[in-house]
Amino acid sequence: MSVPLFNLAPNLTVSRLCLGTMTFGEQNSLPQSLRLLDQAFDAGINFFDSAEMYPVPQRAETQGKSEEYFGQWVRKRKISRDRVVIATKVAGPSGQMSWIRDGPKCLDAKNITEAVDGSLKRLQMDHIDLYQIHWPDRFVYSSYPLSISPGDSLGLWTCHFKTKSRHFKVLHSCVSSYVPMFGETEYDPVRQFSSVPIEEQLDALGRAVDAGKIRYIGLSNETPYGVMKFLHFAENNVHYPKIISVQNSYSLLCRTFDSGMAECCHHERIYVLGYSPLAMGILSGKYFASDGAPSDARLNLFKGRYSEGESRYSLARNTLKLATMEYLGIAEKYGLHPVSLAIAFVLNHPLVASTVFGVTKSWQLEEVISACNVELTSEIIADINKIHAKFPNPCP
Repeated sequence: MSVPLFNLAPNLTVSRLCLGTMTFGEQNSLPQSLRLLDQAFDAGINFFDSAEMYPVPQRAETQGKSEEYFGQWVRKRKISRDRVVIATKVAGPSGQMSWIRDGPKCLDAKNITEAVDGSLKRLQMDHIDLYQIHWPDRFVYSSYPLSISPGDSLGLWTCHFKTKSRHFKVLHSCVSSYVPMFGETEYDPVRQFSSVPIEEQLDALGRAVDAGKIRYIGLSNETPYGVMKFLHFAENNVHYPKIISVQNSYSLLCRTFDSGMAECCHHERIYVLGYSPLAMGILSGKYFASDGAPSDARLNLFKGRYSEGESRYSLARNTLKLATMEYLGIAEKYGLHPVSLAIAFVLNHPLVASTVFGVTKSWQLEEVISACNVELTSEIIADINKIHAKFPNPCP
């Protein structure tokens, strides 16, 4: 059974399953990562996603290993460059990762240029097929206190802002301090300050395209506003590349994309790379088993150290458990594996080009590959929508 393909852009055909590499270098050693890549490639997966900050939880000691492992795999296996599609990402502002260009503090031309060159060096490749902005640089400040314990993956930092009449000194957290994402859903205009102009970002990306370093660009964790602004500036300047994709979370437990983003992407012909189709493994049902999931399951293994994940996929949230149990009931009702139901639901979306998933074990990869050719009937979709109406987006 071969994984189906999708024409994402001219001369860019990708598998509808995209193997994410954010566990490579943390949960997965180099030999383990190579075996997973072999298995995925042999099954017909040609699309792989990484990021300069990976693996997660992010640490200075491991930063960049996910890209390095993928690059080593291509070289060790002597795979022709045109047989794989590699997507990677530049980190947006956070302040928490001081080992990545001192923060990063912003997403200006200098940071983008350095990030592209850094990824190419780690991958040991001459070009990146799809280069994505990991999260937006549109600055807002946190209006509520955030408690961070030692060893937490979140970091705090102080910034100074000046307007014509006032000077601000603000304590920031990386996740709560930007465009609503990673579990936040509401935009607060009072928290908006300044950001690097989108034109500057597009200019830097355009220069990388002209230099042959990247082929196409995309966004990630974006909003309808961000998508339309990037498209607007590209439409009015022939030197700016047009985005071809948006990598946002999409699953049975997170359908926020359908609220406003879907209309933008539909009319502008932007495809979605839906990440976390299993909601960090929750939709497999393992966390609600009698034993509470294996100790090496991510939400157990990194408990208290992975706030970005734990804030969105909080197992203590009652609506999350209730919704998940009902989706597991649908899978049982129709004789489907829970993973098959979750993956097939994402791939059933007409705007989804590929779903970005992560695994740490061979049998998990087998489950996902088996799911990619499952078709959901209208009855199954109707049952899914009934649950969504009862428990809309418990993991936004």
